[in-house]
Amino acid sequence: MPHRLIPLAQYLKPWNKALLRSVMLLLLLAGYMLLAELLGGFVASYSGQYWLEALLALYLYSLVYLLLRPSRWRAYLAAVPLLLIYLTSDIFYLAFGKVFRLVNLQELPELVEVLPFSYLVPAALLVLLPIVALLVHIMWRPGWRSGRVILLSAVPLLFTVVLLISTPAAVAQILEGASDLVTYSDAKSVERNGRLTMMLYREAQRLKALDDLAPYRDRDAYEQTINEQLQALQPSLDKRNVHLIVLESFLDPRLFRKLDFSTSPVHPEFEALFGEQLGLSLSPVFGGATAQAEFEVLCGVPALEQLSSVEFNVFNGSAALCLPGKLAKLGYHSSASNAYKPNFFNAIAGYQGAGFSISHFPKEFLAAGDTYLMAGHPGVEEYLYDQELFEQNLAYVKKHLREQPEKPLFNYLMTIYGHTPHILDPQNRPERIELYSDYPDDHLSRAANQFYYRTEAIAKYVKTLTSLDPESLIILISDHVPPLRNGPNTYEALAYMNGARDAYYHNRLAIIDRGQPKVWPLIHHYEIPALVLDSLSRGVYCQTQDCSFTGNGRVVSEEERNNAYLILMAHASE
Repeated sequence: MPHRLIPLAQYLKPWNKALLRSVMLLLLLAGYMLLAELLGGFVASYSGQYWLEALLALYLYSLVYLLLRPSRWRAYLAAVPLLLIYLTSDIFYLAFGKVFRLVNLQELPELVEVLPFSYLVPAALLVLLPIVALLVHIMWRPGWRSGRVILLSAVPLLFTVVLLISTPAAVAQILEGASDLVTYSDAKSVERNGRLTMMLYREAQRLKALDDLAPYRDRDAYEQTINEQLQALQPSLDKRNVHLIVLESFLDPRLFRKLDFSTSPVHPEFEALFGEQLGLSLSPVFGGATAQAEFEVLCGVPALEQLSSVEFNVFNGSAALCLPGKLAKLGYHSSASNAYKPNFFNAIAGYQGAGFSISHFPKEFLAAGDTYLMAGHPGVEEYLYDQELFEQNLAYVKKHLREQPEKPLFNYLMTIYGHTPHILDPQNRPERIELYSDYPDDHLSRAANQFYYRTEAIAKYVKTLTSLDPESLIILISDHVPPLRNGPNTYEALAYMNGARDAYYHNRLAIIDRGQPKVWPLIHHYEIPALVLDSLSRGVYCQTQDCSFTGNGRVVSEEERNNAYLILMAHASE
């Protein structure tokens, strides 16, 4: 009988097999990280702080392995959840330019609703199929004796969860001591310490921040401070109407240095109205999370994400006294009009907490409630076109001016047209501009064509609004630039903003003050409330408050901004 080679694995003891699986898993993750780096993701530094990441990965892998029944696929299937976590983290980073955190799971319902069907199906299959495969291979063990190994193995996980919820400060402190953190960069912290480690650390930080809000809650002192600020403005206050329009993904393709066009992407009427009189503002987000841009524009503090990935998710309707609330105290009718669904990013509670007197959403998305908005039938474009939204808003403004001419209006409008994937109606808005570059991006091509039609709609809206309300202050600002096909890679390859640092956080800003375009130097979204209050008070507001955008305001430290954020959030969640 011929001698047959017996597989080496049969000679290995069980613990040797486990060691082999562990080594193979770590090699697999290392290879995956190298591939992610080549695709433009995190740059793994392997600085020696990956030991905690390795332990977390091996523990999760072992826990899943114990749950599965013996089969030839067991060792491979056990790695699936870990790979899904890594993949989710990297796709999020490539698409939105920021690090995925556990609290971002709150945004999943909104993401599912806005994802096109062509994106949603592959994404669902990518997640659901591996999960189904895992469930099919789970070995159900009846009785305590046979299942005690799994229960004992789950003790560290349960202990960590309990510790995280009960004493997040202790968890954060432990992880700080075990990690090589980079205070100025979330991404670099991930690169030096790993995805799992930083997810756990950021969640501990967030829960600790929620616990730390209590000392900042003093409603009487908070309202007294704001009332004193507003009283100081009264003698010089010019109660003009204010129209603040936040434009969904309003991308100016002319800001790409390495991009040429067959014809100008801006409509002639817009060019005649603004010319070179367009400014720039820094958004807190890239590619998504419009509510973060809204939060800064309305509340006047940076969206630091210390309490949630979306600040509005922490709002419960309690008065935070943001810009709408302050203007309401000054006698304004503060009105919010949002062209999309009220269940997005806790918008109803967010707007109420910000201080709006009334909030309008399309009737199609709000069965009950008084609203003038209708989404209609956007057709293939999926989202209400700007001009159709503007026409409805103009009718609303006309009605207010006619019926309540003595009451100043704060007219806040949030658009939705221009959302990814930038679909155009071939009948009403066919593609008319060709793009030339060494880095083609079909999303950018459609967004550039949308820009032409959107600038036409904006020009008509602004002209009509200034004729109706010539003394008003009109501000148009993009919430964020869109992710396009390849996320930050497209912006870097085509030298957006000439390749400036964090270029893809720069967004267009247009200001019409008493019918005349006005340009400020580069500002932040969170400086818009100060700009409004300073304009209405004829410069008095910025004599005492944080107005660094003027170039001569007092310098505000990072600690002061952080405290202002915590104070506002403490009262918004009161």
